[in-house]
Amino acid sequence: MVETSSLRYCPSLYRYARRETREVMVGDVGIGAQHPIRVQSMLTSDTRDTEGCVREALGLVEAGCEIVRVTAQTRKYAENLEHIKNGLLSQGCDVPLVADIHFKPDAALEAAKWVEKVRVNPGNYADSKKFAIREYTDAQYAEELDRIRDRFVPLVKLCQDRGVAMRIGTNHGSLSDRIMNRYGDTPLGMVESALEFARIARDECFHQFVFSMKASNPKVMIEAYRLLVARLRELGDDWHYPIHLGVTEAGDGEDGRIKSAIGIGSLLLDGIGDTIRVSLTEDAVHEIPVAEALVKVCQGLSAPAEEIQEDPEPSYDPFSYTRRASESLSRDGHAIGGGETFRVLTSSQKYDQLAHKLDQLGEFRPEIVADRTEIVAVDPRKDAEIAALRVRPDATLVTVKDGLPLATLPAFRLLAAKIEPRHPIVLKDSLKPSTDAQASFLETLLQASAVMGSLLADGIGDAVFIQGEEAPGQSMRLSYNILQAVGARIFKTDYVACPSCGRTLFNLQETTAKIREATGHLKGVRIAIMGCIVNGPGEMADADFGYVGGAPGKINLYVGKEAVKFNIPQGEAVQRLIDLIKEHDRWVEPSEKAMTVASS
Repeated sequence: MVETSSLRYCPSLYRYARRETREVMVGDVGIGAQHPIRVQSMLTSDTRDTEGCVREALGLVEAGCEIVRVTAQTRKYAENLEHIKNGLLSQGCDVPLVADIHFKPDAALEAAKWVEKVRVNPGNYADSKKFAIREYTDAQYAEELDRIRDRFVPLVKLCQDRGVAMRIGTNHGSLSDRIMNRYGDTPLGMVESALEFARIARDECFHQFVFSMKASNPKVMIEAYRLLVARLRELGDDWHYPIHLGVTEAGDGEDGRIKSAIGIGSLLLDGIGDTIRVSLTEDAVHEIPVAEALVKVCQGLSAPAEEIQEDPEPSYDPFSYTRRASESLSRDGHAIGGGETFRVLTSSQKYDQLAHKLDQLGEFRPEIVADRTEIVAVDPRKDAEIAALRVRPDATLVTVKDGLPLATLPAFRLLAAKIEPRHPIVLKDSLKPSTDAQASFLETLLQASAVMGSLLADGIGDAVFIQGEEAPGQSMRLSYNILQAVGARIFKTDYVACPSCGRTLFNLQETTAKIREATGHLKGVRIAIMGCIVNGPGEMADADFGYVGGAPGKINLYVGKEAVKFNIPQGEAVQRLIDLIKEHDRWVEPSEKAMTVASS
């Protein structure tokens, strides 16, 4: 395991500074350096459908998309990129195109003739997609790297000659046999996989590339990006390449937006990220306003406030999740802290508005009323207030005072660093309670997810208190959904669903809706819905069951990472998935109340 105690991924955890990078040009669009954070998306149309791809790309550009990615599964698909590019130019659109490559170096070489950027996945660019259990000696490992170099260098040279940029994009779900055997299914393995390819590119004096470290689990994604940036800092100033951010298989609706905001937003708040894609299991055009709003929200949260003047050692390891140790205590009949369930708080005003329908709220019930229970609110910059906590004989519930001129994220980091671990912490999304009923729910959702998700992913916090959303019901739902998305409190079925793309072998949106309808009452069951096998089995690392496109009209079903049912006709596959869940004793019959909660 890599030693992380001396690694740093940003200058300060308490003061915002955007990471300095090289400039990488993708056509006429600059990434990194002094350029704004760019918004990307991906076509869902079949790459062979020129008219469909051109039409969809034009719609994305009209919505604000600055870079458009399109899959190129084979050389034959890649050849049609010429026609897509020409079709866009004939419409007066010169948006940069990115060819998405998996498994096929010959497709990459063809695609690089027509596009402004090529994305390669180090996990499968020159490797098979089947994990083979074997141990690599150092000599065998070196042989593998030589083989990769032989396959990769021709693409590097072509991109260099044509001025084509590259993304070296690792996916948690598709690490190579070589990496899996040496580093395991870990953030470290993701980073080392990308660095292997980067070293080859640098040996050829090619520097027009960006990195990405994508995963469906926000904690894994956050740790991988932080570790990557820390390793780049360690390697030297000339390794300051731009970063593309994304959470794979985030899903749809509020859940997809929350999960994306946790992963992407937490990194943006630390100054990491030069281009982003919010991956939703929806029409791609819906990704753009969410991505734009996320950038806007994070820039607002990073705007100059009164700076924290100190830099204490953090209470957590930024590269490895461990929940902060605290003592358990009781509030309003609920145990909190000390490894107990993460609790949900609300204000007395919101509680009174909900009191008449508590029995209708199902899982979304408030548990503790903040202003009717003992919580000590402190200014973490004030030594006297911290000292007063130290002399308390018993653990107490602590939070940051409202109204302080501090950014919320660093304020809670400072609190956790300065108070004794025995005191449980109540997290807030904002230090300014909202009274604006007209405020954008999307923006409050993104802010709460980015701030609280970042803290929870670092192990800070024992309870959440949404203050930025004025509506009591929505603030409750948001509280629970953030806890679910970050894996802190599982109260409903969890779905890992990839966005549609040209590789998808069935209608993801319709299928996801059907599976949700059938299984949404299964509390604590995690189901992966994958359009193809590129990332499917790997991104199902934490899933209990998987529904994966195996061939046109055919579905493979998984238990964990193991495929157990093959080539099931699509029309039968949802019922067969239910049967599989029953076989493994994870099925319960839905009650009317459970179905109401699942659909909310």
